[in-house]
Amino acid sequence: MRIATLNVQNLRLRGSHLDGARDGDVPGDTGPGARAIDWIDRRLTAALIRDADADLIVLQEVFDADTLEHFHNHYLAPLGVTYPIRHCLPGNDGRGLDIALLSRLPVTRITSHATLTAGDTGVDPALGLDPDLPIFRRDCLQIDLPDLALYACHFKAPYPDADVAWATRRAEAQSVRHLIESHFPNPSIARWLILGDLNDPVDAPTGRNRAIAPLLPPFSESLVDRLPPDRRWSYHQPRDHFYAAPDKLLASPALAADNPDALPRILRHGMGFESTRYTGLRLPGTGEHRPHASDHALIHVDLD
Repeated sequence: MRIATLNVQNLRLRGSHLDGARDGDVPGDTGPGARAIDWIDRRLTAALIRDADADLIVLQEVFDADTLEHFHNHYLAPLGVTYPIRHCLPGNDGRGLDIALLSRLPVTRITSHATLTAGDTGVDPALGLDPDLPIFRRDCLQIDLPDLALYACHFKAPYPDADVAWATRRAEAQSVRHLIESHFPNPSIARWLILGDLNDPVDAPTGRNRAIAPLLPPFSESLVDRLPPDRRWSYHQPRDHFYAAPDKLLASPALAADNPDALPRILRHGMGFESTRYTGLRLPGTGEHRPHASDHALIHVDLD
C-alpha cells in the first residue's frame, strides 16, 4: 500500500471558486491578480496527487467537506483520479484548516480527537496549558485500517510566539503518544504510523528539548530520516528563504522493522521555481512563486 501526506496550503471553496495555494503574507499573493491564477494552483495540486498515485493520502489545510468534494470532483476526477472514501471532519482551527482523507483502501473507523483536552490526555502541567481547552490546534485524526492505524496530524506552527508554540506542539506530541499508548497495550509491537505536518521548525533543538520529542525514537522510527539529511526537506518559505522538514512519517518500531527497505519519496515538482534546492523538472504551468501546487512537497511511502 502507498500512504501519502500533503499540506495543500489553504484549500477553501468560496461558492464555485477554490482558493489557490497562497497565504497572503508574501507580496503578490493578494489582490485580483493572485485570485486569477487560483485555478491553476489547484490544477497543479491535483496533478501532484495524480503523480503520487497513493492508495491513501491525508491532506492538511482543507477548509471543510464541501471543499474536499469540489476538489475531488472538479479537479481530481477529470484527471482520472478517484477516491471512493473522502472525509474532512471539523477541527479546532478557526480558519477551517482541517485534516482530510482520500482513500481507496478499506477504512474500518475514522475518529476525530478535536475535543480532547489537556486534562483528558495527561499533558505535563508545567507546560502551562488550560486543562479544559482542546489540546490539538487542528486535530489528530485516527484512521483505522484492517492492519494499520494512522494518526494524521497538523501541529501548531512555530509563530508568532516561539515559546508558546513550542509548548503547544509539545502538548500535542504528548497527546498523540497518549492516544497510541491507550489504544495499544504494547505500542512497540503494534502497527501504526503518525503522519502529517508536525511543524517541526528549521531551528528545532535536538534531543529531549525538541517539541515533538515524545514521538521520536525510540518510541517510533522516522522513515523520512532514512533519507540523507540534504534530501529530507519538504517545505520552502520564500519570504525568509529557508527550507525545513516539517512533514513526517513516524512508524511504530514493528511497522518499521516489517518494512526495512521502505524509503519515502518526496515529490517537489509542484513547488515554484523559487525553491531552487530542487533542480528537477516541474509540472507544466508552474511559475517562479505561483502558480504552484503548494509550498509543501508531497511525501509518500510504500508499505507491505
